[in-house]
Amino acid sequence: MTYTAPESFTTRPTLYGSFGMSASTHWLATACAQSVLERGGNAFDAAVAAGFVLHVVEPHLNGPGGDMTALFATAERPGEPVVLMGQGPAPAAATVEHYRAEGLDLVPGAGALAAAVPGAVDAWLLLLRDHGSWDLADVLAYAIDQARDGHRILPRVCDTIATVADLFTDHWPSSARQWLPEGKPPAEGSMLYNPTYAQLLGSLARTATTTAADGGRAAGIDAARGLWAHTVGTEAEAFLATPHRHSSGTDHAAVMTAADVDGFRAGYEPAATVVFRGHTIAKTGPWGQGPALLLALAILEGYDDDYLDPSTELGAHTILEALKLAMADREAYFGDTDVPLEYLLGADYAAERRGLITERASHDFRPGTVPGHTPFRPDLRTEEPSPARADGAKTGFAGVGEPTVRPSGETRGDTCHLDVVDRWGNMVSATPSGGWLQSSPNVPALGFCLGTRLQMTWLQAGSPSTLSPGKRPRTTLTPTLVFKGGQPVAAVGSPGGDQQDQWQLLYLLRTIVGGYTPQQAIDAPALHTTSIPGSFWPRTWAPGGAVVEDRLGEAVIAGLEARGHVVTRAGDWALGRLSVVVRDPATGQLAAAANPRGAQGYAAGR
Repeated sequence: MTYTAPESFTTRPTLYGSFGMSASTHWLATACAQSVLERGGNAFDAAVAAGFVLHVVEPHLNGPGGDMTALFATAERPGEPVVLMGQGPAPAAATVEHYRAEGLDLVPGAGALAAAVPGAVDAWLLLLRDHGSWDLADVLAYAIDQARDGHRILPRVCDTIATVADLFTDHWPSSARQWLPEGKPPAEGSMLYNPTYAQLLGSLARTATTTAADGGRAAGIDAARGLWAHTVGTEAEAFLATPHRHSSGTDHAAVMTAADVDGFRAGYEPAATVVFRGHTIAKTGPWGQGPALLLALAILEGYDDDYLDPSTELGAHTILEALKLAMADREAYFGDTDVPLEYLLGADYAAERRGLITERASHDFRPGTVPGHTPFRPDLRTEEPSPARADGAKTGFAGVGEPTVRPSGETRGDTCHLDVVDRWGNMVSATPSGGWLQSSPNVPALGFCLGTRLQMTWLQAGSPSTLSPGKRPRTTLTPTLVFKGGQPVAAVGSPGGDQQDQWQLLYLLRTIVGGYTPQQAIDAPALHTTSIPGSFWPRTWAPGGAVVEDRLGEAVIAGLEARGHVVTRAGDWALGRLSVVVRDPATGQLAAAANPRGAQGYAAGR
């Protein structure tokens, strides 16, 4: 039995064309990416330009001090998915012993002690050097313009700043100077400027241009990479050596040094893949959560199509249960270490895991058994109620809507995403995140702060993601490429922390199995499980928890509750912030779609 897309209203059309398509979580980034394509740039030029713009226009969701992972395929080697690795490691002094000596049992969710080495900017520059065609100065011009001359501030940015205004005023004065003009949060519709960051980008552009005059374009970009690492490392070490308030409620100095930043360079890695219904799905390695999506698909591959419709009680239940099993394996086995991924993605293991799914919702943490490996079992802390902001509104952690930030600066799940495909067939899916304006104190000489990715490591021994110097935290950043017949056919991704792969799974099922158009799949009601240990401080979970959009329908929601799911209703349009670009290799026709929730994401193309 199969299911098909309903003939229903969509918030906007799926875009179709043959020249180039761009989609992202902010209309300015999409517009800049499309501008690059229209001026002769390729998908990589466009993605890098848009990535730097996202650092400026969505500062509550990502920043230059954060991280980035991407998957891409080139027109020259279309069947080969490549991972762009922009996840920095833990600093050399980031040891469990040091954090324990600071009185901590978890890495804080805000404050520079939680910072991994910044990786996003170097990754973007590496991609531009090796696969782009434009000079750095031309690519950075868009972001420099937005930072220097200003852009209209998003309502969500205003909300985020208002939430952490007391933290800035009382403990992070450099952030207050940056984000509280006239001593108060900016008003919706006002202009936002960051001249300090614009100057830093300008210095990178000038360095690249000067060096390229004698050494060529690649040498120029490498010179900019070196200047970036030296400047960020030197300024961050000097400024953050002074103890400052963390989300733990205590004050600590950062452990980041200039040598840590100088020693990091982004790189390329092979993708992890599975085949589902004749499509190859490509993700990062298990130092990210991406293979959890592959595990879920391997489990679901063994079901008839009517079990795979997220809009029905049977489908929603089956999908939620498969996700719980896949995410339990994520916690038990994933990290920047030796992970038995081939075994975990094997058909026999998937069948074993599939056999655990019954008609009732599980409330247990159930990692699988892998020969020669002991599964890590974290201390399971139950979910705390979402606190109210000063204006009485909830912070929205259950639904992971924006802003998911507490007054302490703790943030869960917010990030950005962009996808680009060009007329030659180059395709890229990228998820920049971290370095949120609320992550840690603004470094005055840089115009931005460091990120908090180390909160995804454990201070417990025995975990594959236990904090360790030089080791990457297991990131939640998880873009996706889809291949069919040895050709890339879709680039898709979403913000959302632990929900990123869960919401992408719904998209894949609805398009591959259900025949939905891209916009239909993005607009359709979303859901996810919270019955998993969270990746963000304070690392809680909600046994049996399922968060759904109310549009899923009373009958389906009641059916899930009857099966034992502890359902949280998030509202009609609260979950999932996907964007996607699509290519039909047979015709060269392109398509794109973007999330309407929050009135922020847009697609463009022709």
